[in-house]
Amino acid sequence: MTDMTPDLPPAGAPTGDVAEVPRADPQRIPYAGPVAGLPPQTGMTTDTAVFTEAYAVIPRTVMRDIVTSYLPGWSGMRMWMIARPLSGFAETFSQYIVELAEGGGSDNPDDDPEIQHALFVTGGSMSVTIGGTEHLLTPGGFAYVPPGTPWSVRNTTPGNTGFHWWRKRWQPCNGVDRPDPIVAQEQDIAPSMMPDTDGAWGTTRFMDPADLRHDMHITVVTFKPGGSIPFAETHVMEHGLFVLEGKAVYRLNRDWVEVGPGDYMWLRAFCPQACYAGGPGPFRYLLYKDVNRHAPLWPNR
Repeated sequence: MTDMTPDLPPAGAPTGDVAEVPRADPQRIPYAGPVAGLPPQTGMTTDTAVFTEAYAVIPRTVMRDIVTSYLPGWSGMRMWMIARPLSGFAETFSQYIVELAEGGGSDNPDDDPEIQHALFVTGGSMSVTIGGTEHLLTPGGFAYVPPGTPWSVRNTTPGNTGFHWWRKRWQPCNGVDRPDPIVAQEQDIAPSMMPDTDGAWGTTRFMDPADLRHDMHITVVTFKPGGSIPFAETHVMEHGLFVLEGKAVYRLNRDWVEVGPGDYMWLRAFCPQACYAGGPGPFRYLLYKDVNRHAPLWPNR
């Protein structure tokens, strides 16, 4: 199978009643994916991959065929599992990069009714059916599936499709209903600019921050060249950061690490973080964080 970059040509929409995500801008934004394949035997083993007590960096160059996995109930798929709950590290979520061959997919992706899901397409296109309504997602397409909602996914177009898949157990709360499904397109959402940054730092939000039904947020963070997080963020939210485009130096705990397209950073709670976007183009990444709930005080409760 090939690299999951958006140079896979999309075909027509599936037949039937399909709610296609509107696209304000027909141009594709580049989204990085795994390298796949294997390096030559003459390659050097030195890399930026690191796992510490506070963070992990999984660079694009180590996302190879040999570390892929598969799931029961799926066809024509493989995945890179880049985050999973680990006791004493990050504990709230899992994140996969999934590659679907033509015709691949599942009619029952996850049989756990307490799990909520989020999907973000990076290459190709795929049909996602949520609660009986079918949607065609293309690069930049996002879908949120509430817990207990039947859904399915299928690559109905020629070539491979690549997407990110987040899973998190939804935390019920008195007086709070389960969220509604969300289907959106990144290119159609105006980024919310951070104050006092002169437009250098913006966040594209797929969930409404004021909607407390959500206990996780998925966003796309964008820095213009030279933009920065000018202080060491230190907070309770766990993070998964997948670089879509551009490069930066990122502070993780006590270290500064250079990251680029396809690299993944996995941060436990309270890991200090900051960054400086190096240019020449924008630096953009997918961001996961947990929000809006009490901290559990007993295991498994």
